[in-house]
Formats: sequence, C-alpha cells, structure tokens
Amino acid sequence: MGRRAIATLMLLATLSVVGVVVIQLLWLRQASQYRRDQVELNKEQATQLEKQFNDRVVIALTDVTEQILSITKDPTDLYDAVKQERPNYFAVTINDTVHPYLLEAMLRKEFSRRNIQEDFEYGIYDCFTDSIVYGNYVSVDSVDVDTVAHTKLQKLDKDGHYFGVYFPNRKSTLWAEDQSTWTWIFPVVVTLIVFSFFAYSVWVILRQRKLSEMKNDFIGNMTHELKTPISTIALSSEVLSDPDIVNEPDRLREYARIIRSENERLRTQVERVLQLGTLDKDKLELKRERVDLHAVSRDVADHFQLQVRERNVKLILTLTATSSSVLGDRVHLTNALTNLVDNALKYGKDNGSIELRTTSKGGELLLSVIDNGIGIRKEDLRHIFERFYRVHTGNVHNVKGFGLGLHYVQQIAQAHGGGVSVSSEFGKGTTFTLSLPLTIG
Repeated sequence: MGRRAIATLMLLATLSVVGVVVIQLLWLRQASQYRRDQVELNKEQATQLEKQFNDRVVIALTDVTEQILSITKDPTDLYDAVKQERPNYFAVTINDTVHPYLLEAMLRKEFSRRNIQEDFEYGIYDCFTDSIVYGNYVSVDSVDVDTVAHTKLQKLDKDGHYFGVYFPNRKSTLWAEDQSTWTWIFPVVVTLIVFSFFAYSVWVILRQRKLSEMKNDFIGNMTHELKTPISTIALSSEVLSDPDIVNEPDRLREYARIIRSENERLRTQVERVLQLGTLDKDKLELKRERVDLHAVSRDVADHFQLQVRERNVKLILTLTATSSSVLGDRVHLTNALTNLVDNALKYGKDNGSIELRTTSKGGELLLSVIDNGIGIRKEDLRHIFERFYRVHTGNVHNVKGFGLGLHYVQQIAQAHGGGVSVSSEFGKGTTFTLSLPLTIG
C-alpha cells in the first residue's frame, strides 16, 4: 500500500471517527436536555400528587377526630388537631383515650371513602405513661390486622393523648435512583469501542507499512550484497581462465585470494539469511550442551584476526569471569558473538580497539563487546533489536547488512534464558552485553 493510499485511508477513517463522536455528543446533549425537561415535569406532577394525597389524609383524619369527639361527647374544639410530623407520618391530638378497634374501623372507613388505598400503621399514645398503648399494621388487601414492631411510630413531644398514622409503602422522596444512567453509559461505551478499534487499526497499518519498508530495504540490501561477490568471483574466474596467467604467479595468487575472500563473504551473507529462516520457526531448536564461553570468545577472536589486521584494530580479550560454563547451543552462541564483533568492526574506527570482556554476576555470566566506534543515537537504541532495522550511518557508506544480526542475537540470548543489553554514547563507542545463566555443578 502506497503512502498516498495510506494517507487517504487515514484521512477518511479520522473523519469517520470524528463524525461518530460529534453525532454521539449531539445526541447526548439532546437526550440530556430532554431528560432534564422530563425530570422537571415529573417532579411537578409528583409534587402535586403528593400534596393531594397529604390533603386527603388530613381531611380523613380530621373527620375521624370529629367522630371520636362526638362519641366521647367532648365539647372541646380541637383546633388544628391533625399535624404532619414527618413525610408520610401524621399525628392527631385527642382529649381522651380511644379504643384501638374503634379507631381502626374509623380509619379504614374514612381512608376508603377518601380513596386512600395504602397500607398504614397506627399507634395510640398515652401521655401519662409516656408510651404507646396499642399499635397495628393494616393492609388494604386484608381485613385481618397484623401486630408488628412499629419502628416508625415513635413518641412525640406532645401533651395529652394522641394517635399517629404512618404510610410505610410511600416514598418519602420524590425520586429515587436515576434510571436513565444507561442512556449515558451505552453511547459512551460504543464510542470508546469505535475509537479503540480505530486506534488499533491505525497502529496495525503503520506497523505493516514500516515492516513493508524494512523488508523492501532488506531485499535491496540482500540483492546488492549477493550480487557484488558473485560478480567479483565471475570476473576473477575469467582472468584465471586466461592461459597466460600461469606466467604471472603473483597476479594468479592475488586473484585466487580475491575469489576466496569473496566466497567467504558470500558464505557469510547466506548464513545470515539462514539465521532469519531459523528464527521464523515456531520454536527455535537448540542443541543443549555445556559450552565454555571463554573458549568461544577465543575462537571468535581468531576468526577475525585477518580483518582486524587489515584495519589495524586491537582485539583485546579480558576474560576475568570465575566461571564461564553455560548450557546451550554452541553454534548459535558462536554466531551471536560473531555478529556482535562483526558490528563492532563495521561501525568501529581504523586503528581503534574492540574488547571482549567477561564477568560473573550472581548466577549469570556477562559477556561484553566494547568498541570505540561511531556509537548509536538515543532515538535508535530502542529499535536496534527489531528485525530488518538498520541504524543510519551518515557518511559511513561502506557499512552493509540486512538488519538481522542484532535481532538474531536477542532471540538466541532469550532462547538460552538470558538477554542482551546495549549502552552507547554517540561518537564515542558502544557496549553490547550478553547475559547468560551459568551452569550449576
């Protein structure tokens, strides 16, 4: 997918997500305004209904009070005898005690006449004993009376006799928990899902684009790296096919050396590609055996003797670890160390130095490859172990490679239960450190 196609796709996807978010916000705004209007309307209606209910209760209790006074033949006019003490709790002042069954019958009759179809509790209080004389729970669905614990019927600070009526099934507040929470949660969740999917899609597209570019660079580098030694070998072979070359032994030896050198270079590049194929397997197969990394370090140093002499580089071995035996695959460990030393040579300076240093730390062996080369920039350090990633080398045009070496080193180190780390200062040098668990016993 080209850059223009990706840019167009990103633009359209961004506009789509922005459109979805804007529509959700507008919808939520309208829904919120509608909900507020409905709440206000419902509150007004609920307030009106509650006021009407309370008025009917007061009228019914007033009628009950008058009936009681007519029965007791008490001429006293109890002005404002009915009081609403708390939400849904009413107290009625009377001059004398009243029989509970009579009171209950009156309450049932008046509540029914006033269309008050609610369960209620009533209690009769005696100011002389400062206690409730009698109290029951009355259900509108049953003619029976149930005696219950009257937690809501409490003694009031009143003089004289009185009785109280409480309606337990009516809410004391107009509105309980807001049931429209899902109106907000659902669109927010949907929007987050859409945004998350969009962000993930963008990440995948950019990652695939990056991998595509890296693979294209890899193919280009590989083609160049393989064509160059092949062309050199072909040219040298043509020269050697000349019968007169036997008369020039020095020239013959030089072209034979070129063929050997280019053949070794070609073998190395093929080995790098084969290493990539090895890492592509589902599970890296290792031949586990006891390996002496000091011996491996010496072998790798011997392998690079010709190259370090040509560039006048000092290859220093500082093998000070008290124990150097690890359990692993000798071939892969040798290849990993070879890649690190090869990088040190590629990015190092002529007349410089490369040090192979071993130390023991806890149960691990630390094998460091230290150079005083061009170093690595901070922005590149976090990417150097990625497959196909190659650090930009500025004016160092002779540095070739596939971007596989350090990725291979990391995979091998992790497969052995260890790891690899890097520290670098741009312009001064780099240190790669392999950490591998030591064998016990």
